[in-house]
Amino acid sequence: MTRIAPMLFALFGNPVGHSLSPLMHNAAYERMRINAHYIPVCVDDAAEAIERMTQLALRGASITIPLKTAVMPLLDQVDDTSRMIGAVNTIARDANDRLAGYNTDWIGVVRGLEESLEIKDKTFAIVGAGGAARAAAFGIRQRGGLPLIVNRTPAKGEKLAKEFDCPAYPLARIAEVSADCLINTTSVGMTPDNGISPVVKEVLKNFPWVMDCVYNPLRTRLLQDAAQEGCATITGLGMFVHQGAEQIKLWTGQEPPRELMKQVVLERLGGRHGD
Repeated sequence: MTRIAPMLFALFGNPVGHSLSPLMHNAAYERMRINAHYIPVCVDDAAEAIERMTQLALRGASITIPLKTAVMPLLDQVDDTSRMIGAVNTIARDANDRLAGYNTDWIGVVRGLEESLEIKDKTFAIVGAGGAARAAAFGIRQRGGLPLIVNRTPAKGEKLAKEFDCPAYPLARIAEVSADCLINTTSVGMTPDNGISPVVKEVLKNFPWVMDCVYNPLRTRLLQDAAQEGCATITGLGMFVHQGAEQIKLWTGQEPPRELMKQVVLERLGGRHGD
């Protein structure tokens, strides 16, 4: 009997060794009984990612730091939402071998937030100005919230804020900022740099809610500091699971088992269900 080769998917970026995307995606494909496999591939530039997609005959790919914006001009097409956001985190190969770019990060941010609080009419201080920050600003706007950008490099933060018609502050002035929720969209605090935070602990009292898009570790230094300051906290787990689930829907046309995806990640991180 001829064995049918599995559909192959990959994660492109640098670093990718810490990522639990392969664990989560492969668990979902197994539960869905789909003959597919998902692998991490470390690349430094977008052109190399596109080249590897061809070499490996990939059906789709996840795009992470630092390629979410750089990869866009290299694709055959990019959907309207991704163009508005200015970043792509998902590539799908169609039946004609064309590569199309999409963004599921914004859905991940929105659904991650909405598991804990309503977005409409609330203000959100977004730390960072990269692809995840763009997705967060777009998603918050879509749900009727008010984003503001806080970034280490003022010019980059101001550029992003202008695109989304919202205020911008340099990170050095974050003590002057108050909002209903602070969202870290940078990689600061991600494994292996667990002990650092993108903001000083003392300013967190200005934010009733604090969300970290970093999911590994589950309880980042930022979230630990926020809890000590009396803030309600949201881990990056919800965003991670939902953005990945939306990728699987794009690639397979089927709804993946989100609860299973959340559980396998929680178990690997040593967390408890409901954290």
